[in-house]
Amino acid sequence: MFFALDGFLFAGWVVRIPAIKQQTGASASTLGLALLGVSAGAVITMMLTGRLCRRHGSHAVTAACGVLLPLSIALPAQTHSALSLGLVLLVFGAAYGGMNVAMNSAAVDLVAELRRPVMPSFHAAFSLGGMVGAGLGGLVAGGLSASAHLFLLAGIGLLVTAFAGPALLRHRPARTAYEPRTPRQQGPRQKLDPRARRIVLLFGVIALCTAYGEGALADWGALHLEQDLGAHPGLAAAGYALFALTMTIGRLTGTLLLERLGQTRTLVLGGLVAAAGMLLGSLAPTAWLALAGFAVTGLGLANIFPVAVGRAGELAGPSGVAAASTLGYGGMLLGPPAIGFLADWFSLPVALTTVALLAAGAAALGYGARNATHA
Repeated sequence: MFFALDGFLFAGWVVRIPAIKQQTGASASTLGLALLGVSAGAVITMMLTGRLCRRHGSHAVTAACGVLLPLSIALPAQTHSALSLGLVLLVFGAAYGGMNVAMNSAAVDLVAELRRPVMPSFHAAFSLGGMVGAGLGGLVAGGLSASAHLFLLAGIGLLVTAFAGPALLRHRPARTAYEPRTPRQQGPRQKLDPRARRIVLLFGVIALCTAYGEGALADWGALHLEQDLGAHPGLAAAGYALFALTMTIGRLTGTLLLERLGQTRTLVLGGLVAAAGMLLGSLAPTAWLALAGFAVTGLGLANIFPVAVGRAGELAGPSGVAAASTLGYGGMLLGPPAIGFLADWFSLPVALTTVALLAAGAAALGYGARNATHA
């Protein structure tokens, strides 16, 4: 429920950005600077959240962020300048980043306790929440002001936390995923050895490669379909929706895939499928073939991020989740501007092939990390 809430609230905010832009009177450039507040707040708090989870437990921090995130989402609609918008988005980004690290850390512990690779199911809930949030936002955008809509989302978020939070707080994992089986030999507070740090960094880079593709398709997929392939605006807008849908389907079937293939094969196969899909999506001569490529890309990328974050959490607990999530979030931030620069230098189709290149890189790194363990 917290994963779904996170996706639901973030999507609800995103669909009201145009209304907030008009309300604040911000230009495109000043709005872009204000929106950096979300990224800055998230990145700043992600590593801090890892330490808080170690000290207070990931369940308690998840529940706390479940209160802070709904409260903070109501703030942007109360601003009337780009500066004030940027400042409140720092708060929203901090709550969003904290929630991502805390709930992923809680999920890693639950995966260890269940002894089943169910991490993709949690991320499927996030994707489903995002789809519902975006759909609801589209339905009410014409009839509700941004302020009323975001207050409604805040109320829904607080109700979900009030319902799910107590159950989460009552449950304590039998053994955290990163806790050694022989506690006298080392404790969870002990610093990681250099090899373990390198492996966590490796999985963080894998997460970055995946998130790069998500960010690139979210911002540039529709433009590629409309500008380069002459698609109708409605069909172009469906490109990212199709990508998100197949990613959700891929995550819903991720547990079965992991049980059948294992983590390494799932990473490698996912990266190769995403690379092939994005080559088709970026270089196809028709919009329909490009849409098919986007759909295949979503299936390929679906389980790479959950597996990478889960493996980092198994090795280093909340700190590993924080490191991998921060790198992954950095990839989502890096993707759109990198595609923009490359499109100016070459062309948008050529720029989008970098998504395929990084997906193939994630497959290679996943194969290289096939023997990574706690040792």
